[in-house]
Amino acid sequence: MKNICILVPEMAVTEAVSNPRYMFSAANQFLQASGRSPVFNIELVGSRAQVPVHDGYCSIQTTRLLNHSKSADLVIIPALFGDMQTAVSKNEALIPWIIEQHSRGAEVASLCVGAFLLAATGLLNGKKCSTHWAYYQEFKETYPEVEVQDGSIITEEDRIYSSGGANSYWNLLLYLLEKYTDRDTAILASKYFAIDMDRESQAPFTIFRGQKDHNDQQVLQAQEFIEQNFADKLTVDELADHVAVSRRSFERRFKQATGNTILEYIQRVKIEAAKRSFEATRKNITEVMFDVGYTDTKAFRNVFKKITGLTPAEYRDKYRK
Repeated sequence: MKNICILVPEMAVTEAVSNPRYMFSAANQFLQASGRSPVFNIELVGSRAQVPVHDGYCSIQTTRLLNHSKSADLVIIPALFGDMQTAVSKNEALIPWIIEQHSRGAEVASLCVGAFLLAATGLLNGKKCSTHWAYYQEFKETYPEVEVQDGSIITEEDRIYSSGGANSYWNLLLYLLEKYTDRDTAILASKYFAIDMDRESQAPFTIFRGQKDHNDQQVLQAQEFIEQNFADKLTVDELADHVAVSRRSFERRFKQATGNTILEYIQRVKIEAAKRSFEATRKNITEVMFDVGYTDTKAFRNVFKKITGLTPAEYRDKYRK
């Protein structure tokens, strides 16, 4: 039997606790229905018997307390709700237990922004990690020793797993289910729970807003200029002149402030505008391409797919009215 310990932190997202329990319980039923023995022993582990979750509107009853829990084969850290710094602070008592379980050989998996609690253990230092795309910047600033994987659905390193945003944690759960059982069981679970199996990127769902939580006024001025004139052919020299900063200093300061090179930022602003156009209008690909300042169909397609994970045609068909 595999001991699955699902942590119940205070301020956890309710579904991120109940859904892993549901899936591994269902997998046991699938196995029994096919004449095999169940594989998973599933426990909800917490620091107290009743743990208030989400924004406090309900609580979850744990099945075992931390100091009475068995050695885990897999520890699941669910997504947290609300302010991440507060959520991590309220759950500091869980950190030594997570570290101890990993040192005993347990695998540890964080779901979505549960990565904040996992990173607080120090186990992710120097390693790759996925989390919700909307929290990339906050995560990078809070845990600079961790390498955030932009767009990734699943990361795996040294018996530590993490998943991308929101419902993409289902893909990590399926990945772990296949690892502990077999492909057929994982496929059956994906059909039962209506999950798009083997999805590798959250890029199609990402909304680019630019990183403006910094104090470099010249860079902010350049960002605003790019966003207001993205359809034009902008050059680094032109932007540097616009904010009266030398090109070399401007490039360095822009990357430091935004996390993007100037070219990357311009491309992302253009592609974000293209995405909105595909979603809200019935313009064809060529019209949208020209609207956002591209004249080369191949270049537009390549940049669009690099950023979103989909071709312009695939994105249009998926999201247009």
